[in-house]
Order: sequence, then C-alpha cells, then structure tokens
Amino acid sequence: MKKYVVILMLCLLGFGFNVLVEPDPNDPVFIPPSPQREGNPDSGYQYIVTGDYVNSGLPTFLYKLGFGRAKDLLKRDGKNAGIRHDFNVVNAPNGEEIVVPNCLQCHAQVFDDRLIIGLGNANADFTSARGFDSNLLEGLLSSYMKLNKKKAEAAKEFLDVGRVIGGQIYTSVRGVNPADRLAAILIAHRDKNTLLWSDSSNTELPEEVIPSDVPAWWLLKKKNAMFYSGFGRGDFGRFLMGAILLTVNDTAHANRVNEHMDDVLAYIKNLEPPKYPFPVDSVKAKEGKLVYEMRCSKCHGFYGDYSSYPNYLIPQQVIGTDSLLNKSNYQYSDMIEWFNTSWFSKGDNPAKLVPFDGYIAPPLDGVWITAPYLHNGSVPTIEALLDSKLRPVYWSRNFSKTEYDYEKLGWIYKVEEKPGPRNIYNTTLPGYGNYGHNFGDKLTEKERSALIEYLKTL
Repeated sequence: MKKYVVILMLCLLGFGFNVLVEPDPNDPVFIPPSPQREGNPDSGYQYIVTGDYVNSGLPTFLYKLGFGRAKDLLKRDGKNAGIRHDFNVVNAPNGEEIVVPNCLQCHAQVFDDRLIIGLGNANADFTSARGFDSNLLEGLLSSYMKLNKKKAEAAKEFLDVGRVIGGQIYTSVRGVNPADRLAAILIAHRDKNTLLWSDSSNTELPEEVIPSDVPAWWLLKKKNAMFYSGFGRGDFGRFLMGAILLTVNDTAHANRVNEHMDDVLAYIKNLEPPKYPFPVDSVKAKEGKLVYEMRCSKCHGFYGDYSSYPNYLIPQQVIGTDSLLNKSNYQYSDMIEWFNTSWFSKGDNPAKLVPFDGYIAPPLDGVWITAPYLHNGSVPTIEALLDSKLRPVYWSRNFSKTEYDYEKLGWIYKVEEKPGPRNIYNTTLPGYGNYGHNFGDKLTEKERSALIEYLKTL
C-alpha cells in the first residue's frame, strides 16, 4: 500500500502537478508551424507583376486619364510598358484589355529613387483626399459605355465594388494602411461558398478604420503565422490571395489563382532585405550585439551564425501598445466565422483565423529600412522606439521624396504642435497611439546607441 502512495505522490509532484499549474498570462505564447507550399520563385515574380488575380479594372484610356504614362520601375515590356509598377495590364473574362492594381500597391516602396519589392509601402495615401474620384470615373465609364459596351462590362465589377467600399476604408492620416478593414468589408459582401458579390452586406461592422503599417514581405520566411496578431494560421498562400476578393468571379477563378500561390510564396521566401548602405562602427556594433542578445533576443530571435527566431506572441498586458488592431479582430467575429468555414478554409491548403489579445514580436531582418515603427506606424524612428520620451505626439514628414535618417534609423520628421492635415500623424486618435513597447527605456544612452549601431547590420 505504501508503494502506491509513494507513486501517487510522485505523480502529483511531477507530471500531475504540472497539469494543475495555471500558465502565466504574461508569458509569450509560441505559434506552432504549419505546412507551407514550395514552388518556383521566378514564376511567382512573373505572376505578381503580370498576373490576372484581380480581373476587373479600368479601361486603358481611363487609367491613363487618372495616372498618365509612368516610368515602369519593373522595366516590363509589351502591354505593361509605360504602366506604373503597381498595376498590371490583363484581359478581363470577356477578353477586353484592362488595367488592374497588383500586390505592389502595398508591398513595394520607392526608396531613394529605387523600387524595393517587399518593403511595405509607407507612402500610400488612403485618406479621403487621395485623389481617386470613383463618381467621376463612373460617370466617364457610363458615357463610354455608349461607345464600347464590352470595355465598360470589363470594368463594371471593379467600379461596383469600389462604389460600395470606397467611403468605408479611409484612414485619418497618410502612410498607414486599412487592410484589416478592407478584408472585413469584402468578406461581408461575398458568399463564403461561392465567393459571389452582393451589394448588400451580410453583417454589421464597426465603423472604425483601424490602421496598420505594412510589414516587410521578407520576414514571412521566418514566421509561423501572418499579420501583427498572429491571426493568420495554416496556408499562407490563401491569405496572400485576399486581393482576389476585390473582383473574384467565382470559386473557379479562385482555384486558378490558387494554382499560382506555390510560386508566389517561393518568390516571397527568396526575398532578402537591402543592406545598410553606409559604413558601420564594428566595435560599437559588437557592443550593441551584446545588449541586443541580453535584452531583445528572447522575443525577436538571434542573428548571424546561430540565427533563430522564436515565433512568439506577446500578450497585450506585456507589450502595452495600442490594442485596437488586435481587439478589432474580435469585433469582426462574423468575419472569423466566415473565413474559417469558407472556400479559404477548405481543400488541400486550408487556412484559418485565430485571434489573439496581443501582437507578434517580429523578426528584425532589414529593420533599419522599415520605418515607421510599431504595428500602426506611429513612431518615426528606431531611436524613438527605444526611448519613449522622444516619441512625438504629432509629427509630419516628406511624402514626395525619401528623407531618411540613417543614424537614428527612420524618417526625418518635424514635430508638430497640433493635429492638422492628413500628412500630420496624430497619435491621439483611436488606433494610432504610440505608447507601449517601453523596453528600451531601461537602457543607458550608451547601450541604446550601441544597439542602434548593431541593428544596422541585420
């Protein structure tokens, strides 16, 4: 009898006791990996810059009326010559040639006169003053319909969707992205099984447009989940297909696009960040590496010969940054249910949405060029990210050309006294807060300076 009592006690103190212990809510949460596809990177690139994943758009004459002839920074030939890098010329389902937006609208940026594919576009303008007048275009299209009905038909779905969503995705300031809001609206207007469009919404959505800063594509190769809250689990290709919800005809079209996602993912996984273009103080950077590995590596991983990335979610009460983006995922509960039971969650490469009250600690590859910082782009430099007292409440920068601080690592900015036009970032707005991630406040000035020097090398 005593033997069994001893065994029971050992179980309680060992395996059984661990089961009874409550997890610490402040601990990071590991994101498990999911199987991902393999493909051909070259084919993936070609599909991104020439493909018809969006298959309704503007007739060429309307595109040129709105944008004129542009220098194609991709140096494409044929029908894409003279078309801006963030548009493709494709054939609509009825065979008509149209101009459609492509992935580089958000996932590429002109930086020092060079197009960097994979860098999130921090120059985009999604405010109401961004210059796209859908009513004017619709009026022109209506007149044009009398002359060429087939071309008007090729643009109809693009303009129908634009008319419904246009006024619902405006951001309060320039430089941030309404991607989460756009996805929720598109889902609310599409059937989860057929993907067919309806002008009436199938759910009621919150009115707020919560902004985000577009993360760099080259980080995806290290991550086990997509989006700032680790929301996207399973097959990344299905999430990359989100753009098709703008104009997808049906599941047959979705299946055709899906066949290319192996290659698109392979291309994205092959992307590398640009190297810091100036000399780095190697002695100082070595000191900064020690600071980094002691203070930052637990969440952001290690770099160099022993590179590793932990894939941790950091609970909201620990990270302390503006919570409205991750909380909006819970507000969009109908969107989660739609996605997790829709076409996107079925087949050989399923995906699902898993909300979390907190944010991913991202990899830091190429972090020197990814300003502004935090998930909502509220902090203009790494220096201010690592010293919260330096973060401006209102700030502005030059959107017409690159003015970058290669020492403080971020945008050269002007501190403003009050909110104002769309070019002034206003951190007092809901969802635009610049607080949290105060871990750098504990560093000395010398440690902080050395750490910034080290971050230039990543």
